[in-house]
Amino acid sequence: MSRRLFYCDHYAIPLPPGHKFPMTKYGLVRDLLSADGFFQFECAPLAEPSVIELAHDPCYVRNFLNGTLPSATIRRIGFPWSDGLVRRTLASVGGTLHATLDALEFGWGGNLAGGTHHAFRAEGSGFCVFNDIAISIEWLRSQRRIRRAAIIDLDVHQGDGTAQIFEHDPEVLTVSMHCKSNFPLRKQPSKIDVDLEDNLGDEEYLRALDQLLPQVFAFEPEIVYYQSGVDGLRADTLGKLSLTHAGLKERDRRVMASVSAHRVPFVVTLGGGYASPIALTAEAHANTFRTAREIFN
Repeated sequence: MSRRLFYCDHYAIPLPPGHKFPMTKYGLVRDLLSADGFFQFECAPLAEPSVIELAHDPCYVRNFLNGTLPSATIRRIGFPWSDGLVRRTLASVGGTLHATLDALEFGWGGNLAGGTHHAFRAEGSGFCVFNDIAISIEWLRSQRRIRRAAIIDLDVHQGDGTAQIFEHDPEVLTVSMHCKSNFPLRKQPSKIDVDLEDNLGDEEYLRALDQLLPQVFAFEPEIVYYQSGVDGLRADTLGKLSLTHAGLKERDRRVMASVSAHRVPFVVTLGGGYASPIALTAEAHANTFRTAREIFN
């Protein structure tokens, strides 16, 4: 199995005081996993613009890299533009690309970033600039490494950008199980959407997941990407669900056990998490990778 995880938390993004995005969580997750002494950590390489353009409009890619996006587009992304944002964004995509290679070779791979599912083909949104999972799938297909892919998105927010990019693509199964009342208010049609009510707890959540997973593998994907956001945690400030750490760990275990049983390459990306204190989010993210270690060992 792969013991390597890719990271990009060393790239600083200058944020104004009071900004609600918890940038510190990425370093905290790496610290927790480093203390476990199992994983090896590798700085994520920067993705090439030509690869990003496989899933994104070249004009949008060029304008972001050059810092010439309209101010309204930058506001929708939610981060002020900076050279640091460019480097971190390219590394986040690069981490998922290289985790994909690990998945093909070893059965699974992990990126301690990514899961930027609100990025559309020609614009970003909700703290997402480029859609790392969509880029990775398009890159694999351009290399003729796969034909069919599935995305299991269990972030509390719907994966609207991913759904839009693959809306008319029958070879990519987009799956999103999310809080119905949460951002984005205007949802995009995934191939499979599961809308959850506010304050849903572990038992009902896991019951819905058990109904969902057989549909994913009926599609017979050649690779599965996991957007493993932990913002369904009860303590999350942007979540609206009532999941516990134990519930999230069981969620991850059921997803990964299903993948392992079907012997499909598996890529883990981080996704969202905004708990107060943020250490609760970091622990939940770390547990996802600890579960992967147990399942795929």
